[in-house]
Amino acid sequence: MCKMGTAACRDAGNSRIPRSRQGEPKRRGRIGLKEDDVMSISPSSEEEIPAGIPYRPLLMTLAMQTIATMAAFSAPTIAPAIVEDLHVDGTMIGFFVSTVYGIGIFSAVLSPDFILRFGAVRVGQFVMLGTVAMLAIGGSDGLLGLGICAVVLGIGYGATAPVSTHLLIPRTRPKVLNLVFSIRQIGVPLGGVAAALCLPLLTVAFGWRMAFFAQIIPAVLLIIIFQLHRKSWDADRNPDHRLLKSEGLRPLYLLRDDKLMRVLATASFAYAGIQLCFIGFMSVHLTHKTNLDLVAAGQALALYQISGVASRPVWGWLADKYLSAIRLLGLLGLIMALAAVAAGQLSENWPIIAIWLVCIVAGATASGFTGIAYGAFAAYGGKYRTEATALGSSAMFAGVLILPTVFGVIVGRFGDYAEAYGILAVIALLTGLMLIFVKMPEREKP
Repeated sequence: MCKMGTAACRDAGNSRIPRSRQGEPKRRGRIGLKEDDVMSISPSSEEEIPAGIPYRPLLMTLAMQTIATMAAFSAPTIAPAIVEDLHVDGTMIGFFVSTVYGIGIFSAVLSPDFILRFGAVRVGQFVMLGTVAMLAIGGSDGLLGLGICAVVLGIGYGATAPVSTHLLIPRTRPKVLNLVFSIRQIGVPLGGVAAALCLPLLTVAFGWRMAFFAQIIPAVLLIIIFQLHRKSWDADRNPDHRLLKSEGLRPLYLLRDDKLMRVLATASFAYAGIQLCFIGFMSVHLTHKTNLDLVAAGQALALYQISGVASRPVWGWLADKYLSAIRLLGLLGLIMALAAVAAGQLSENWPIIAIWLVCIVAGATASGFTGIAYGAFAAYGGKYRTEATALGSSAMFAGVLILPTVFGVIVGRFGDYAEAYGILAVIALLTGLMLIFVKMPEREKP
């Protein structure tokens, strides 16, 4: 019996059968996953699966995620300078990230179809090309340009996880699957940190437009580096594949037909939404309820972010060695619920160490879950692993858009944070229990 991650079926992991779906018989009726499909890892070419971590594709997909995320957070990070220069309402800038993630919901669902036709490397280059276009448009025009560039980036942004899955899974040993995916997911907070550290300095020195333009350089370099590997890494592409036909909605078919995919998608929606609730409201919550000044509240938020980054490879290692990713996700949900309850009770009577502890636990769970979540989608997606991670991205993006809005409405309705955090705790608790007790494929039980 094999666990997910250590997981997953070493016999399948040593298969030399290419992933190409040419010649597969068309299925009729329901399109669920068969037990034999679970975690069918196979190289996309005749190259051997390396004994350890696939450093080249890992570093390249990590860079892709970091560059795209940094671009997505560009406008909010330097919003004061943009608002002053363009003489617009600052709240308009707040819609920038929402637009990126909103468009990303749809681009994530559709991206596996294009990966099948053109290859993951080519689609990864398209993501970077979209990032370049976004930065060029955003730095060249006014408010309309910012709106257009958010849409442009969103079209490519949803493909980051499916591209990474398609490149990493065939080259990753099952015993380090979750660790590899957790490291790749560090690109999201890393992009946010890079934006926060670099863009204000560039804006002060050269203006906000140059802060946009400067990011074009690493994106172009990554496009070139991707091209060096295209021949071998895109060997499994099918140029005859017809776009936007039956395969175009495969992620939604997985959601419809497979219970485990529905459970993982629900959990991804909930956890990602809770993550953004903590990030979006923590600073104002701490300044209002605990009387921390803005600097101290920012330090607490930084601890949350650092904890989310540091915990990702730890959870990945645990999921590979001791506990299936799905069960570990369930355990994180229970701890997340406790952190939400504690956050709702924060007051000026709490010592700073206790406040920091709540932030660290919340970050490690609500922010640290994403790597093993993508690992679970990839492992249990079987030969539809790329489509499964696309479904995961869409679910996470939807949670990011919806739950923080609901959280804000609840805070406004009750005038306090305790009720809102209490609802988050219930959501996290129920989601965690669902993951702990869901029936897993027989061959994948821990």
